[in-house]
Amino acid sequence: MTAISAAPRANERRRPLALSAGAAALGHTLRCELVQTRAGIDAIATQWQGLEEQAAGAVLFQGIGWARAIFDFEAKRGNADFAPVIATLMDGQRLVAVLPLERIKTRARTMLAPLGHAFSQYSDMLLSPGVDATDALARLLKSAIAAAPCDGVNFLKVRADSALARGMPANRLVTGEEQGAPYVALDAFPDFAGYFATIKPKTRKNLRNARNRLERDGAVTHHVAATPAEQLGVITRTLTGRAGRLRDQGLTSRAFSDTAFTDFCQALAGRSDTPLLAMSLHHHGAAIAEQWGFIHNQRYYAFVASRDFSNSDESPGKMHLGEVIHTCADQGLRGADLMVPVMPYKLTWATEVVAITDYALPVTMRGIIMLSLWDKTLRPWLKSLVLNMPKGMRGALMKASGRAL
Repeated sequence: MTAISAAPRANERRRPLALSAGAAALGHTLRCELVQTRAGIDAIATQWQGLEEQAAGAVLFQGIGWARAIFDFEAKRGNADFAPVIATLMDGQRLVAVLPLERIKTRARTMLAPLGHAFSQYSDMLLSPGVDATDALARLLKSAIAAAPCDGVNFLKVRADSALARGMPANRLVTGEEQGAPYVALDAFPDFAGYFATIKPKTRKNLRNARNRLERDGAVTHHVAATPAEQLGVITRTLTGRAGRLRDQGLTSRAFSDTAFTDFCQALAGRSDTPLLAMSLHHHGAAIAEQWGFIHNQRYYAFVASRDFSNSDESPGKMHLGEVIHTCADQGLRGADLMVPVMPYKLTWATEVVAITDYALPVTMRGIIMLSLWDKTLRPWLKSLVLNMPKGMRGALMKASGRAL
C-alpha cells in the first residue's frame, strides 16, 4: 500500500523558503479587500488567474473558474441565502493571496466555509511564492470575519502539502479522522509506458487477463467525451450510478443528500472556465465504468466515478482508471489527483498519497462549544456507530433522519 505522506507531490517539490527581494518588502503595503459579487470576481480575474499559475500546489477549488461556476449556479437557482465572502490580500496593486469563503447559517450556528463547500473537495488558499502563510491567513480571516461575523470557520479536507495547512493557526481543532488523497505524478516519468512499468507485475498480469476475459464476449473500448452533450451524458450516468450504489450500501453523503449537487454538476458541461475530462469504458457497446473530472493547471481531478457491479470480478473500475491515467498522459498532463477517499483500486495506480485533515477554527463561545462538542466529538462517534451498523438498519436510519453525517 502506498504510504500516506505529508510531503509535497513529487512533481511539486518546493524551493527553500528564501524570500525574494520583492517578497522581503511585504508587510508595510499589505491590505485586505473583499469580493462579494460576480462583477468583483471579473474585476480581478486576470490577477486571480495569474496567482493560480504562480502559487505552488494551487488546486481547482480555489480557482477563479470554480468561483465563477459557483456564483453562476447560485444566481441561476435564485439562492437568496448565498453569502460569498472572498478575502484577498494585496501588496500594493499586486494580488498575493485569495481565500474564497461563504457564510452558512443554521439554527445552531453561523459558520464560514470554503466557497461552494457543498460541492467542492479541498479547502485551501491561493498564496504567492515567498509570502508567509501564517501571516497571510491571519489577515484574510480577520477581514472575512469582520465582514461576515460568525461562530467559527470550517476547513474540510485540507491537504498536508497546502498553503492553508502551513498557515493554520494554533487554535485550530482537528475534526474527524485523517484521510488520504492518492495521486499519480505522471511528470515523474518519460511517458505512460515508463509509468506503467512501475505497476506490480502481478497486477499488470491480472488486468491483462481480466480484459482478455471480457474481450472473449465483445470488444472493450475506451471513449473520451468530445462534446458538451457527451460530457453531460457521462455526468448524469455517473451521478445516478453513484447515488444508487450509496443507497444499496445504506450510505449517503453530504453531496448526494442534496439534489442541488446533480444540478450543479450538470451545469458544468461545456463550461470553458472549468474544463472537463469525461471518459467511459465500454464492453459490447455499453458502459461498464465511467469517470469524469476537471483539468486545472495541467492536472486532472477525478470528481465522480461509477461502474457496473455485475462485472465486479473483472475489476472494471480498476481497469478503467488505468485508461483514465493513460488518457491524462496522452494529453500531456502533469498528474492525476484521485482525491479522497483512499480505495484499493486507486492505490493500484497511485505513486503517492497525501494526508488530508479536517480543521475548524472557533471564533465565539458558541463556536467553541459547538465545534468541540459536535464536530470534534459527537459527530465522528456517531458516524462510526452508524457505519458499523448492518446495512439494512443503517439505510433505514439514514432515510429516517434525512441527512448525511
